[in-house]
Amino acid sequence: YFKGTWDEKFDAWKTKDYDFHIYNGNSVKVPFITSTKDQFISVFDGFKVLGLPYKQGNGLISGFDTFRKLLSLPYKQDKDKRQFSMYFFLPDTKDGLPLLIKKLASESKFLDDKFPNKKVEVGHFRIPKFKISFELETSDVLKELGVDLPFYPGSLTKMVDSHMDKHLSVSKIFHKSFIEVKEEGTEAAAITFGVVSNGCSLKAFIPPQIDFVADHPFLFLIREDFSEKILFIGQVFNPLDG
Repeated sequence: YFKGTWDEKFDAWKTKDYDFHIYNGNSVKVPFITSTKDQFISVFDGFKVLGLPYKQGNGLISGFDTFRKLLSLPYKQDKDKRQFSMYFFLPDTKDGLPLLIKKLASESKFLDDKFPNKKVEVGHFRIPKFKISFELETSDVLKELGVDLPFYPGSLTKMVDSHMDKHLSVSKIFHKSFIEVKEEGTEAAAITFGVVSNGCSLKAFIPPQIDFVADHPFLFLIREDFSEKILFIGQVFNPLDG
């Protein structure tokens, strides 16, 4: 589970509706958050990258039991030294996301030098508010990868103290995730659970002033910057499809 507050929050009163261009040639009205402050942006051939850091000391919460406990306790920001950031990979063209994703998938070191570390002056700057949820039944995928054992009748019998039929196994595995981006920050979560049945590189260049208007499909990810570990990654085709 992840919940982070932007290091510099966006003013809600500045949020306005603008067009977001989707792949079928149409556009939808979407609330965009904006700022005139300098931002972490790098420009590459064919795309730009925006980095929005979160306040240090809030972010990842591991384990739902820990999460429940934290709901009623103040979070002590001075103990967590990790630094989380959200990054937006915005193609230059409105239909450029597939090519960008292809590069990411085919070049193992594509991300190595793509994360901006210097603030630049911005011109037009807007990113859409969005909320995305996703659910996938992964049993077939896991079986294709050779993960068969949990699905065999009786495979969980010795692992579970149950009064059910002794031939326990996994019948389905679901993966659910969601992410929400707004003026205050980001909230995201991912969970995978099983249903038990009873036996039956390019160098960046920095122009004097940079526009970053995410009004067409883009890629996003959340990363812990010191360890360089990626927690969440996704793509936005239509911010209203959450």
